[in-house]
This record gives sequence, structure tokens and C-alpha cells, in this order.
Amino acid sequence: MSWTDAYNYLRNGITKLGGADAPRADQDLPLRARIGSLVRLQQSPLLGALANGSLIAMPDADDNRIVAVSQIRLKQTGGLYRYYLATGDANEKEKFLQVYQNAQGKVAEVMYCTQLARVIPETVEDQEAYMGLANAGLGDRSYTLWRAQLGDIGLDEADLDLVFGKDEGVDYWRDAGSDDEEFIAPFSGTETRIDHPSGSLGMRQEMYFMPYMRQLRGGGNEYLLITTEIISSVNGDASKRGIHVDFVIGIPVEQERIVIQ
Repeated sequence: MSWTDAYNYLRNGITKLGGADAPRADQDLPLRARIGSLVRLQQSPLLGALANGSLIAMPDADDNRIVAVSQIRLKQTGGLYRYYLATGDANEKEKFLQVYQNAQGKVAEVMYCTQLARVIPETVEDQEAYMGLANAGLGDRSYTLWRAQLGDIGLDEADLDLVFGKDEGVDYWRDAGSDDEEFIAPFSGTETRIDHPSGSLGMRQEMYFMPYMRQLRGGGNEYLLITTEIISSVNGDASKRGIHVDFVIGIPVEQERIVIQ
């Protein structure tokens, strides 16, 4: 495996589901976003990434409104927000804008992200590996995606040829810590997602994650965000618990290419 540098995450919060440290549905969010906002995203960076072998998925025609907002809270300065265009809750894959706001309150990075796959770790050993609890697994210096794995989740041969060429795997490198370190502990924190302006609907979950990165053939970076998510509550119901691992592809997008109204 292999993972990438820590992002600094959110300072301010949504309240009803998560308490005082959760994001508020009515707070001033970066880029003036809110649930129901219309999103206009120039697609040229995504098309360019696809042409260079990226695994990013293009937004669908109806992926043009923010249906949920979330805050990820880690032991870092600054803030990280996710503006969901699709939450992945109804047999669909997640799509979201990930917005990093630095400690000075300025937007430093925007990334368009789409879920590649979701895995359920069924054994204790798998769960520990995806949480990096045995000093191995999530947090290793590199991670390889294999052609056969992606074929199993439905990518067709033309897409696989564009991504892999003649290779059987593509390597991503941890974007955190030193290259000399074989393993660093994954970042951990909480995500509180709000699905309704009232703050009454949404979910809260613990997270263990590490970002990985590779350079695309024609230049530019593609990120592989691997996140183990342990659901704490859904719509305030603490009995709805579960664990899964999300593999998400991210492409950085210049702020000038995004309009949120």
C-alpha cells in the first residue's frame, strides 16, 4: 500500500447532528456554498485528465446541485469541507467537491472527487489493515491498483487500456511524511454530513484515511483517497452502525473554474 500527505481540516461546524463541533447547515461555508446551491464546473481539466489515463468519472447532467455538506475534523489547522453532488447512499457512487481552507481562512485547494469502489472489510485482520493498527496497511509508502481489480468492478477494456496501457498495475505514492518512512499512521478524525438545511438529516462517522498520488502521463496529478469509515449515527440514530472502505479518485481544479450559486 501507499498513501499521501495530510490535509488540514475544518475549524467551524454543523450543529444538530454532531454537537458544538459539527458544521452548521446555515454557516458561512467556503465559496458561499449551501445545500441546494447550483454548481457550474468547467469540465476541461477533467477531460484532460481522462485523456491522460485518469480514473475520474465525469459528472452526470444532474450532478449540478449540492445535496449535502460535510466537515471533516482532524487534529490540524485550517479546514476541509466536502460538498456532495451525490452522497452514494442510494446505490450510487459518491461525487463531491473537496475544499481545503487554510488557517488564514482562504481557499487553498479544490478537488473534484468521484468514488471508484467501496469495500467491506469482513475480517478483523482486514479491518486492522485498513485502519493501520498493526503499523502496516493504510499508511504504507505506496499503493498499487491492479488492472484485474478494476475489471472486476466494471471498467471496460477500452478504459483499462487507457489507464494501464501494457502494465498490469498503476502505483500511487503516499503524499504524507518522508519518502524514507515505510509506514506512517493514517490520519484519523470525524466527518459530520448534513443532508437537509434544518440540520435534522445526515450522518456522523469516524474516519481513518491517507491520500496517495500519481502523475498522469501528460502531466498533472491524480489523487487516490483511501478512507476507512465507521458510521456512528444516521439521522441521529446511533443504532445504524457499519464499516466500509472508500476508494476515491480526485483531480485538483482551479477555483476560477468553479461557480457556486
